[in-house]
Amino acid sequence: MDSTPVNWEALDRLILDFAKSENLIDDSASTSIISSPSSSPPSFSSSYQSRFIIRQIRRFLESGDIDSSLHLLRSHAPFILDDHRLLFRLQKQKFMELLRRGTDEARDSAIECTRTALAPCALDAYPEAYEEFKHVLLAFIYDKDDQNSPVANEWSERRRFEIAGLMSSVLRAHLQAYDPVFSMTLRYLISIHKGFCIRQGISSPISDLTERLLLEERDPPAVPQESFYEAPPFDEVDIQALAHAVELTRQGAIDSLRFAKGDLFQAFQNELCRMKVDVSMLDELVHEYCVYRGIVDSGLALPSVPGLKTLAEPLKVGQSEPGYCSSRNYSFEGDNTNSKHSDGETSVSNAHMNGSPEDSVDVNSIQGTDVELRYACESTNCYEDCSTSGSHQAGISKVLQRNRNYTTGERSKRKRWRGRQDDEDYKQDVNATSTNLSREQQNIYLQGLEKHPSADIKSRDDKYEIVLGMKELAGRGMAAEVVEEVTALDPNFFLQNHILLFQLKQVEFLKLVSSGDHSSALRVASSHLGPIASRDPSLLKPLKETLLALLWPNEDALGKGLPLHALSTSLQFAIGRKLGVEEPQLMKLMRATLQTHNEWFKLQMCKDRFESLLRIDSLKDVNTPLISACSMSKSNADSCTHGSSQVTISSSTRVSEDGSSATQESSRDVCDENAILKVMEFLALPRADAIHLLAQYNGNAETVIQQIFA
Repeated sequence: MDSTPVNWEALDRLILDFAKSENLIDDSASTSIISSPSSSPPSFSSSYQSRFIIRQIRRFLESGDIDSSLHLLRSHAPFILDDHRLLFRLQKQKFMELLRRGTDEARDSAIECTRTALAPCALDAYPEAYEEFKHVLLAFIYDKDDQNSPVANEWSERRRFEIAGLMSSVLRAHLQAYDPVFSMTLRYLISIHKGFCIRQGISSPISDLTERLLLEERDPPAVPQESFYEAPPFDEVDIQALAHAVELTRQGAIDSLRFAKGDLFQAFQNELCRMKVDVSMLDELVHEYCVYRGIVDSGLALPSVPGLKTLAEPLKVGQSEPGYCSSRNYSFEGDNTNSKHSDGETSVSNAHMNGSPEDSVDVNSIQGTDVELRYACESTNCYEDCSTSGSHQAGISKVLQRNRNYTTGERSKRKRWRGRQDDEDYKQDVNATSTNLSREQQNIYLQGLEKHPSADIKSRDDKYEIVLGMKELAGRGMAAEVVEEVTALDPNFFLQNHILLFQLKQVEFLKLVSSGDHSSALRVASSHLGPIASRDPSLLKPLKETLLALLWPNEDALGKGLPLHALSTSLQFAIGRKLGVEEPQLMKLMRATLQTHNEWFKLQMCKDRFESLLRIDSLKDVNTPLISACSMSKSNADSCTHGSSQVTISSSTRVSEDGSSATQESSRDVCDENAILKVMEFLALPRADAIHLLAQYNGNAETVIQQIFA
């Protein structure tokens, strides 16, 4: 399968919305000011408050504290207690929790509970409630440790989690407290990815992520009230769409639609939010992505530690960092720093790499005086290899200095990562863990100081600054500056990434055309674009298209020419890979799941009805620019666009509007939509299987059904 281009800017917006909705970032101040513990708390949205209350109620129920959960329900969702079906289940669980205490006082309280609450509620909860009430009284005489007793299931602590999940489902729907769109999108894409891999009998390249992130267990479904059972019949199209989107039986889809009063999209959101995710892992993936993309600062505020201003990430002393520096001279592993550029390619003097250590900029000095844990990529250090290289340190310092001069405004826009600090139960656990962890990190940090110069400790953070600086420069169309800075870091970089150089020179050309300086634009084309294209014939077509910009009005040339965000992401990935900064795991996950989403709906031969709701369509919306190298060889295209918002996208990779490919049109033509739905309904088959059977019998649903039951 070819890799699906991803609109990373659309993902940035989804991620930022997720982080804000979950109060994971501090949006009140720039990263140059680290908030103190006494800072005013952030404002909470009503949706966040509702989700927070639901989480509190859930934790109380899971711990067996029924009274506290009832108190919160009376305060924030009293309408839930008007449903005697739910109230009976809560009172029954309260009765069991009182008996579980095992004291005489608790037993007396349990008896009182049956008299005043449980028995009266059982009379009008639902038809089977009174029988359940009499059955649960057996808990008075059967011990909780007796696994063979008739009330062993009632004693099971699993009951706590079942009722907690049920209450969460009901509250979420009634309060409209759905998880942020990105969280639901991820659940949906991973679910489709797993189903596609199983159906096709292929192994998933991201199974290590998907298995840990999306859990198999789901919350119980919210049961519709009896009055909803008389609802008019639902459209079979809606039933089948919901059933196959979230893996429900047909009856389960009908019940879900009844609970949502026929609203397909509300039912869909209810079912998605029943899927459980590992929240801590999701937060880690989002944080890693935000740091990589420059959405948040890489610092994580910690409590003050006397006598220590900066706390570095634990160092793996003695290991080298592949791809960063491998000798006293600044060079990338495998590169020859003395090699010259070929004809027509940019060659920038290395003179500005030579400088004095006094030119270095202390990264930590501009991050505030609070203690912070520096986030860094998962790579080992190279202090012993390059700490004595003065030209290397000076070169990096100068590049960092220039990047900061160029991108001061961009840095000030970065948010501060807070984490889930507003959940007190969660916060206590985190504080306890971070205190122990910080002591260990302090010891490692202090040991590292004895062996390595303090300036080296920030080198991994410097790499993030370099990569983000290049990305921000490219995003602003400062192509000439990007070429100069990248060449200063590695003179051979563009020899190995000539397509990126071609695209940067395209931007420079278009920028000059936009300013009306046609003479300089043509010099760029003849000195750089022409020679590169002569060595790679696949670039001749985009070169011709680029030259057409001379015919446009000056002010439109650059705007029509290139999506700069896409180019900046491609550049970020390539430079990051060279520096040993790996792309975030979330990028790999999104690329793989969006690809299987495409393939899945090709099999279904229909358009995904929910992709707009979940912003999946925007994640795939990668416009083909005028200057895209549509005719580039696949190997060359892969070298510059892997892991990025590919600047190039062939029109042949697009599917038709309903999600099917041209080779599937003939199969669909013989199948009427009503026939497809009929086979799916009667035989409980996936859409693709129903279409396949209909194609064998000329689209006749009755014949298919007769053959199956014959």
